[in-house]
Amino acid sequence: MKKKWFLFWLTVVAVIFTSIMCYIRLNNNSAIRSSFLHSWRKNYVVEKTDVAYVNTTPEKDEATVLSEGQGYGMFIATIDPTTKEKAFAKLERYYLAHCDRKTQLMAWKQTEKDGKWTNEHNSATDGDLFIAQALFLAAKRWKKPKYQKQGQRLIADILRYEYNPATHALTVGNWANSKSKYYNLMRTSDVLPTMFEHFYRESGDSRWLLIKKTMLKRLNQLSHQYKSGLVPDFAWLSADNAKPVKGKVTADKYDGDYYANACRVPMNLATSKDKLAKNTLHRLLKFFSNQDTVTAGYTLKGKALNAYQSASFSAPIYIAVNENRNQGYDNLFASQQYIFAKKLPKDNYYDAALTTMAAVMTPLHGL
Repeated sequence: MKKKWFLFWLTVVAVIFTSIMCYIRLNNNSAIRSSFLHSWRKNYVVEKTDVAYVNTTPEKDEATVLSEGQGYGMFIATIDPTTKEKAFAKLERYYLAHCDRKTQLMAWKQTEKDGKWTNEHNSATDGDLFIAQALFLAAKRWKKPKYQKQGQRLIADILRYEYNPATHALTVGNWANSKSKYYNLMRTSDVLPTMFEHFYRESGDSRWLLIKKTMLKRLNQLSHQYKSGLVPDFAWLSADNAKPVKGKVTADKYDGDYYANACRVPMNLATSKDKLAKNTLHRLLKFFSNQDTVTAGYTLKGKALNAYQSASFSAPIYIAVNENRNQGYDNLFASQQYIFAKKLPKDNYYDAALTTMAAVMTPLHGL
């Protein structure tokens, strides 16, 4: 009888202890998310009376707005449970006020200095994709059909101005048209299969499914060209294949390496159920799980380009491993959580944006 009571109370104590630990963990996770979201809004989101924008250079005297940053800002706002619809509306109004030359695409860059703004023409596909996804998420969250309609107008213009019908892939921007030598250039971080499926459902345009199939195949081909499984920032496409660019093509000398663009690929593939997406992602995660330290950039052969770590590389990996548990990469759960161990940077928009997304989109294991 005593033994039964002892086991009973032992079970009760265990349940209470587990409940307390879960409560502490959940509250700690919530506090971390709240802290990162507060820092993101305070340091990078500039709110005016009617509009709001993401300042990608808060440490400088001049403000710089990129369509990529505005897309991330709008996306974060839709998944941040504390964001009010009014705040999102301000971000959308800024985007609408800076569309590129009678299109629904956002002009890729605006700069403010001494109270004067300059606006650069041309679009960047990665920014337009995240803006479109944010509009659809906002429409669902706040039950506002106007956001859905604007999202549909935007994805129609993405197909009109940022799509190459010969390669069945998205171009890097509306400037990379049929008259440009960059028409067959693919940015690997523009491969967003889950978004493409969403855009198909929103539009009924089967080209989105063709884009998904084709770009995933090209990305997978790139991954299998090297034992590491890594993919480059940019690649040249043909009708049936892809090859990494060599040297500086659009951004810098690392265009053909796993660098500042390709680092987003694990995040972009994280939730896809497509077999090619899963194969490419698992090859990437296998490589990273075998590294003593995941550093900022690699050659496609797997040689580290830098000795330091970067949240821009680690945050997307953390998002990906949280969607692919018990697949042999669990060591990355712990190793990539260092991004949450310090405050959000005040002078590195890219690190800050991707870390904030990781904090909001994933459970923070062990914290």
